[in-house]
Amino acid sequence: MSNTTKTAINWEVGPIFRALMRNKVGAFLIAIQIAVTMTIIVNSVFIIVERSHKMQRESGIDEDNTFYLSSLGFGNNFNAKVSIQEDLNLLRNLPGVVDAMQINAIPISGSGWSMSLQTQPGAEYDGVGTAVYMVDQNALNTLDVELIAGEKFVATDIRWRDESTGTWPDKIIITKSLALSLFPDDEWQTVVGKTVYINDVEPMTIGGIIDQLQAPWTDWDKVENVMLSPEQMDQESTRYIIRTEAGRRDELMPQIEELLANSNKNRILKGMRSLQETRERSYRGHTAMIKILSTIMVILTIVTALGIVGMASFSVNQRKKQIGTRRALGASQAAIVRYFMVENLLISTVGVVFGALLTIGLNIVLVNVFNLAKIDWYYVPIGMIVLWLVGQIAVFGPAKKAATIPPALATRTV
Repeated sequence: MSNTTKTAINWEVGPIFRALMRNKVGAFLIAIQIAVTMTIIVNSVFIIVERSHKMQRESGIDEDNTFYLSSLGFGNNFNAKVSIQEDLNLLRNLPGVVDAMQINAIPISGSGWSMSLQTQPGAEYDGVGTAVYMVDQNALNTLDVELIAGEKFVATDIRWRDESTGTWPDKIIITKSLALSLFPDDEWQTVVGKTVYINDVEPMTIGGIIDQLQAPWTDWDKVENVMLSPEQMDQESTRYIIRTEAGRRDELMPQIEELLANSNKNRILKGMRSLQETRERSYRGHTAMIKILSTIMVILTIVTALGIVGMASFSVNQRKKQIGTRRALGASQAAIVRYFMVENLLISTVGVVFGALLTIGLNIVLVNVFNLAKIDWYYVPIGMIVLWLVGQIAVFGPAKKAATIPPALATRTV
């Protein structure tokens, strides 16, 4: 911007401000509209970004090639242990299947089992929450997770758990995230071999650490706190998770369902679903929220822009003779455009400053009431710049129209 232009703007700010004070209601309403729009848009963008980041988090498993289904046995002759072992042998030997196992819960499904682990025994000590997956020696290969420290489970580590079992295995595998949560002052590699306590006093040894695996609950703030327990469940109702070779999941899903159905008539198969479908269902609420907030932001921006256009157009129509007089006195078209742009800039500035305060206030309410994260500081100045630009773009049309008013209009009496 040239020095001449800066001087002209500085010279015009005073008269423009005084002119606005003679029409305070219209300017005030537009400023309030800008403030409310900024408040909603900035907080909405922050929520959308936060939800999008959550939806893009990796679960740690091979989602593209993994599915699961449930088996419900019935009848006096149904033997859960025998059925489970026969099913797993059948699945693992099927061409196209990488591995399979029984599991008590599915990652990112929304339903699972959680416990609390402590680094010292006793009910007086606080624990760290963790999701619990009951798995066998094929867990790492089935889930496609990487062991980054310690040892994996072997067949002799696996035990059977029935409804009356109240104790826990001696050895577990945990995620790196859980290791850091349990022992924040230690290097995660050194956690292998340490003892943790479940049910306040029951000791378990950390036998291994895996890189990443998500809990079933996608909105949990400790979503990567996961424990693998070496157990198979002696229950009539069981769930199998199956990992296939790349690209063969959809082909094998109906085949496996039919194969298992024919192999044992004393059970019902249900709930067959891919991990991709599970992710979509689990994040359906986030997806809907993003769509709703995006729609609201677009509508608010359009309404605010139309409000600015309407006020500027009304101002132009009210001041046609005044503008014609200025043109007759030598004001250029650029000066007329600049007048309305500066006028809008003043109104927008009041609006965005008030909007910044409302934005922070609304975020504090959302944090306290809905337990949302605090907004990052840079969202506020970015929101202010965006609303300034919206105002300048919206007022440019009426300002150009004002600049075309001929000087001869100043001489008209009607």
